[in-house]
Amino acid sequence: MKKNIISIGCLVICLSSCFAAELRVERRKPLTANVGVVSVGLDTYWKQCPGLLGDMIKKEDVFVRKCEAHQVKVTRFGMSDNPVAAKAMIPAMKAADLDVLFVDMVTYATSSTFAPFVRELNCPIVLFALQPDDKLDYEHATIYKQLLNDDLCSVPEFTGVAERYGKPVADVVIGKLEGDARADEEIRQWCAVAHVLHDLRRARIGLMGHVLEAMYDMQVDPTAVSRTFGCHVTLCEPDEIVPLYQNPDAAAVDAMKKRILSFFDTPDPVSDPWTEKLTAHDLEVAAKAAVALEGFAAKRNLDGFAYYYEGQPGTVTRELVTNFIVGNSLLTAAGFPMCGEFDLKNCVAMMIFDRLEIGGSFAEFHPIDFERDTVLVGHDGPHHLNIAQSKPVLRSLKKYHGKPGKGAGVEFNIKEGPITMMSLGLKRDGTFKFIVAEGESLKGPIPPTGNTNTHGRFLPDVRTFLRRWSLAGPTHHFALGIGHHAAELKKLGRALGIEVEIVTPEAK
Repeated sequence: MKKNIISIGCLVICLSSCFAAELRVERRKPLTANVGVVSVGLDTYWKQCPGLLGDMIKKEDVFVRKCEAHQVKVTRFGMSDNPVAAKAMIPAMKAADLDVLFVDMVTYATSSTFAPFVRELNCPIVLFALQPDDKLDYEHATIYKQLLNDDLCSVPEFTGVAERYGKPVADVVIGKLEGDARADEEIRQWCAVAHVLHDLRRARIGLMGHVLEAMYDMQVDPTAVSRTFGCHVTLCEPDEIVPLYQNPDAAAVDAMKKRILSFFDTPDPVSDPWTEKLTAHDLEVAAKAAVALEGFAAKRNLDGFAYYYEGQPGTVTRELVTNFIVGNSLLTAAGFPMCGEFDLKNCVAMMIFDRLEIGGSFAEFHPIDFERDTVLVGHDGPHHLNIAQSKPVLRSLKKYHGKPGKGAGVEFNIKEGPITMMSLGLKRDGTFKFIVAEGESLKGPIPPTGNTNTHGRFLPDVRTFLRRWSLAGPTHHFALGIGHHAAELKKLGRALGIEVEIVTPEAK
């Protein structure tokens, strides 16, 4: 009998793991970015060393193939080997609407072949010095071989000129052209950052309602958001969504109900008297609200949405705006970040995490577990369902704590393993700040309260971590994702000119 119980337990764990592996909401829009690649050299060399220019182009070919492996559109501008050639490239570079420019430092080049890019372009510029050989064959060395491996030589010259122009380069990547996992990872990370930059500066983020009463840390100027990230913040009214909720397409609602029931478990309540098994009424309301949200997002051509509104008791408006949780979790997992409590800043943070393909749930801190040295990390929604450890749960809540309304709540813990979180804070001078932590999501029980939660462990210990995080001046909400990604976030901060404070030791 004991053996059977163990076998059944193993089967349940296996099924849960299989579901977690298959659980996926498809992305609404594919990831892409406009990446420019220009090589730099010195035209004098081509006359002195026949064949060298061809070898330079071969090096660029390898670099471009590595970039194209990461869902970016690469535009090649050729070889900039004198000031006239550099200046002539500017119109094409501007026409390409670049998210980032990669400068392939294939050999030594004078900084005049680079300065026009710094002066004329507004996108981040990254220098890649990736030499083909591990080292020179010193005994048989030639000037030709040295020039073939002189990728680093003019990097300090270029960075010094960029600094004097008041537009420092975003990064310098140094390594080998082939067989260098660290350099390949840097290329991947910068392509991921390009995905973020591409979507941020083209995004239309809806903003509806008002800040939840007395949450001073939530206030933000939409103009500052647009200035910093490039996105447009469009103001929306609840009355725009209400008609879509009142007069939904019946077939679409039925399809949504089936989708919800196939995606979520609906267990019996456990310990919380505010919860009950998902009711037919709450399922109907959640499905109608989800259909209305998707229709509204399409109608307004939105890429994200931050909201908080209460409506009057007993009205259709209150029923609608307090029941976005299921629909906004499905949308968030599809790459459309939705942020409750009017937290526009965190909507941007969630978009950043989603475009890095690491999730991006809406989160805050819940009670500390001093025995496990963890803190519960979660919220009552929205959630990125693609980072759930196992099948998410829907519970009917008789009331939402701290807010008006009642209805379905989403509950799950996120995948076990490395996690990253980021709060988009505002400094006293009105500029933004990334506050970042890397930790671990641990297996452990979570409260059956219709909210997401996970046990987060952070070094050196939970008390020290929470103190450091709090003293960094965050917004109390943050985006939560899987994996360790402080490196990408530092790159993004440099590209955007935003301070990045990492309050935990970074993963090696």
